[in-house]
Amino acid sequence: METLTFLLWQLVRFAIFLAVALAVTFPFLYAVLAAGERGEEDRSPAGLFWRGMFWLVVGLIVLVAVFPFYYAILSSLETGTALFRVNYLPESFNLANYRDVLTRPAFVRAVGNSVFVATITVIAALILAVTASYALARVRFRGRGLLLMTILAVSMFPQIAVLSGLYELINWLGLYNTPWSLILSYTIFTLPFTVWVLTTFMRDLPIEIEEAAIMDGASPWIIITRVFMPLLWPALVTTGLLAFIGAWNEFLFALTFTISENQRTVPVAIAIFTGASVQEIPWGPIMAASVLVTVPLIVLVLVFQRKIVAGLTAGGVKG
Repeated sequence: METLTFLLWQLVRFAIFLAVALAVTFPFLYAVLAAGERGEEDRSPAGLFWRGMFWLVVGLIVLVAVFPFYYAILSSLETGTALFRVNYLPESFNLANYRDVLTRPAFVRAVGNSVFVATITVIAALILAVTASYALARVRFRGRGLLLMTILAVSMFPQIAVLSGLYELINWLGLYNTPWSLILSYTIFTLPFTVWVLTTFMRDLPIEIEEAAIMDGASPWIIITRVFMPLLWPALVTTGLLAFIGAWNEFLFALTFTISENQRTVPVAIAIFTGASVQEIPWGPIMAASVLVTVPLIVLVLVFQRKIVAGLTAGGVKG
């Protein structure tokens, strides 16, 4: 009886939460839809009003997305008791936290480990995914759709569900406490999404290009590397960058499969930062390290944003 009461109460709470969320978000959603229907050519008062509401919604979304990173930058420039005062504008410009982080050999080594692991993961995932997507998109065989759905289903399992089995596999292979344990686990979890995106993209490539290459005597490997690869750049950039970000930010596997300071990656290195005493949490250096490892990812996304959009929308429009 108590269990049933608890479940009913949780359902009521969820219904209340859903109702409040819809009540809050519906006006913003309506503003976006109304602005899209009227278009930019509508100069009437109503059109200008809904366009202003649209940009208000965009501003709120940007504020919610950017504010945590902005506050991390503010915190990284403060030391001492100033860290615990709530302020939204910079009061000082102290780089002591950045000097502290950059002079820690363990952090610098962790950055190098993360770069190596993420780079090799991207290369391995793209090589395997390109060949697999060619087979799934161009080669006709029984069970092709079922196989693709099975590959995608692998990504539905949470990391913690496969942690123990993956740990035993890595131990059996003798990869524990090495970068290759992380590369193996990251590649396994990166491949489903990478294969799915590249398969969708490759299906939309004109079949005449492949037929012309076959007529010229090209082998499947030549078709993949010389014909399809140049056309797959948007999808390759998208999946490669997302795989890199995933490997760069991953924490659970990095904490479980590495134990020595020399093999740790950036997320684990930041998590175990210590202060002057065991009880002290060095918030300043933690914020500075977080900013340092986040800026390169932001730069990569800004540089390749057009190709990312093109890769993610591949296969979304026919004709």
